Amino acid sequence: MTIRILPAVGDPDAARTLSGLAAQLPDAEPAAPVADSTALLDTLAHLAAESVDELPEVVLVHERIAPAPALDLIRDLVLRFPAVGVVLVTADTSPALLTAAMDCGARGIVTYPLAYDALAERVQAAAGWATGMRRHLGTGAVELYGSGSGAAPAGNGRVVAVTGAKGGVGTTLTAVQLALAAQASGRSAALLDLDLQSGDVASYLDVQFRRSVADLAAISDLTPRVVQDAVYAHETGIGLLLAPAEGERGEEITERVARQTVNALRGRYDVVVVDCGTYVTTAGAAVVEMADQAVLLLTPDVVAVRAAKRMVRLWDRLQIRKAEETVTVVNRHARGTEIQPSLVARVTGTRAARTTVPDVPKELHTAVDAGRLHDLDAKSTVKQALWGLAGELGLVEPEAGGGRKGGRGLRRATKSDRGAVTLEFAGMFPLLLAVLGILWQCTLYGYSYSLAGNAADEAARAAAAATAVDGDVAGACSQAGQKRLPSAWQGSADISCGQDGDVIKARVKLQVPVFFPGTDAGWTVKAEAGAADEREVTP
Repeated sequence: MTIRILPAVGDPDAARTLSGLAAQLPDAEPAAPVADSTALLDTLAHLAAESVDELPEVVLVHERIAPAPALDLIRDLVLRFPAVGVVLVTADTSPALLTAAMDCGARGIVTYPLAYDALAERVQAAAGWATGMRRHLGTGAVELYGSGSGAAPAGNGRVVAVTGAKGGVGTTLTAVQLALAAQASGRSAALLDLDLQSGDVASYLDVQFRRSVADLAAISDLTPRVVQDAVYAHETGIGLLLAPAEGERGEEITERVARQTVNALRGRYDVVVVDCGTYVTTAGAAVVEMADQAVLLLTPDVVAVRAAKRMVRLWDRLQIRKAEETVTVVNRHARGTEIQPSLVARVTGTRAARTTVPDVPKELHTAVDAGRLHDLDAKSTVKQALWGLAGELGLVEPEAGGGRKGGRGLRRATKSDRGAVTLEFAGMFPLLLAVLGILWQCTLYGYSYSLAGNAADEAARAAAAATAVDGDVAGACSQAGQKRLPSAWQGSADISCGQDGDVIKARVKLQVPVFFPGTDAGWTVKAEAGAADEREVTP
């Protein structure tokens, strides 16, 4: 079987070295290296549009690829082209990098200096995996990568439009958490930011992006593949299609662009959450009209309730959506407030959600200020309420009767962070034990050497004193040396003294225990010490 290899290397010297070594592999067919992550993604997307069989079996990603970081690029490749085996080429041999690369989906790591055997082993393994994956995907791979026919596939993903009655009612917060809940429950989720002038999804999820929904405005034929090229693969697994950084570009997003974009996302994801902001635009109105569910956020105050009533009436006049087809959600709710969901439903004519979001701003400050809303504590009452709302809206796959219809279930999803930490610790535990064992053994070795030196000093002095009085030199030497040793070391000690010119020298050899005193592996330390022969001293 011929293994097609596509190197992604920005450095020319590294590219020549990697390509030359790859060309020597048996049955290998390396392609010309691509110099950056954008070119790599474009090349693979072009090949996938023709046929899955046109894709290379193995992609070699160099650690210094740009502009996207290597690990982010690997994660994106695995999500978009699951039938391609990705191998990371790096000089970093740390366990942390190995774990991170495996978490991103890499099929192996090749380290510098490059070795033929290591590269051959990893390429063969990645190619075998890619072949098996393609066999498993079969004809479904065409839909997975896009048909290239120019029309969006007739997907059955669920679209939820989230709109705010006025500014500051938590529209973006709700949209983000609904998408996170759907993704965590086992469904694939996309989040589209159509708050075109002031979209904050990127800020809430710590995303630096280059492409946005505005890049789709000038394209007349929005195929699923074209739309997917503008989607940012977030670390949580959510696909993000973000609002433009320049607010004035929001005018470029027409009703046609909004409809084609949502249809394309619907065909690729199980759940599509759209943040429509708080202002009615042609793009937002089109999404509210075509959405399976429309969620209207408000706070429990008179101003917000009036704004919600105006919004619902506006949708009705423009024949966008009927009031009874809209779900209103009360954010920052408190038991003591006079405005309850039942009152909101009567005033607006909508259906009020059973779930309300509590008013606990202190739970959000840290996550929002850090731009890490996806790291919100699972114990947060705000998060629990919003994920409960996702269950009420049917965006998650809840567990029922010990079985599952699909996904991991909402309750299990809320514990995913804790489970991930547990798995990581379990994977690192053997390595930690090994490091601690090595450090302890080094400590025993140094301690044994220190004991041998002290014993040699005492033995030499005792032997010199015995020589001066014509006593038992050997006995005094051995007794004094043994006295300086702990009992666990005494049995293995070899202590001797002898004349060396005008000096009495003591020699001590000790066995180094393995982990515990008393265990012998044949390791020894030696020490010598000397004392003046007092018989040579002139009175």
